Amino acid sequence: MIEKSRKLSSLAFKFGVLGCVGLIIGTVLSVLGFQDFEGHGFNFLNHTLSELGNYGHSKFAVVINGGLFFGSLSLIMFCLFSIQLMDNRALYPLLIALVCTFISLAAAGLFPVNVYHLHTAALKYFFYSGAVSSFLYLIYILMKGRLFYSRWNALTGILTFISFLSFLLFSHQSFGLTMIVGRPFYQEMVMSLPRPDIWWPATLEWICIGLFMLWTLGLVTSLRSRE
Repeated sequence: MIEKSRKLSSLAFKFGVLGCVGLIIGTVLSVLGFQDFEGHGFNFLNHTLSELGNYGHSKFAVVINGGLFFGSLSLIMFCLFSIQLMDNRALYPLLIALVCTFISLAAAGLFPVNVYHLHTAALKYFFYSGAVSSFLYLIYILMKGRLFYSRWNALTGILTFISFLSFLLFSHQSFGLTMIVGRPFYQEMVMSLPRPDIWWPATLEWICIGLFMLWTLGLVTSLRSRE
């Protein structure tokens, strides 16, 4: 049983690292090669994730979309191998929610903003699933789950939950950010022009994604000692 657990931990860790590397490299390369219609480079305070994957707009759209798709698939495998290392009954719903989150992120890469309605639906479920996942992680550590526990994971998990919840709550408020009143801003935010130099919907989206990636890296690293 101990040997089987080590093999599962090793596979989960390797798939997790591969997935994180795919997401990070895809994003970094796309950011470096991005140029908007006015010739400006990428600005995390002004541009959104969707714009990086916009075919016909971003030269490296295939890189970010491929990174989202294949990186998320690897992280799904990380979750599926980790779920067999059950140390607490709260681990099962946590990892199922994470699988749903990564499926949504993979769909956002498979269906870029050019496929508008499918892309916005994928983003919607990514943020909802991410909020649920981070909330379930807090339940997991409150129930004394130890497989994925560390102070770093607890801190980033709390911050991820707060940021995702904030994004979802603010997205349903009418702040005059879009032309269509009563719709969440993530359904129209890519098409909102002109924008201020610091545009809070894009900034908040990247804060959410950054914290989520830090939390995910922490979860993957937790299996390092068990490999």
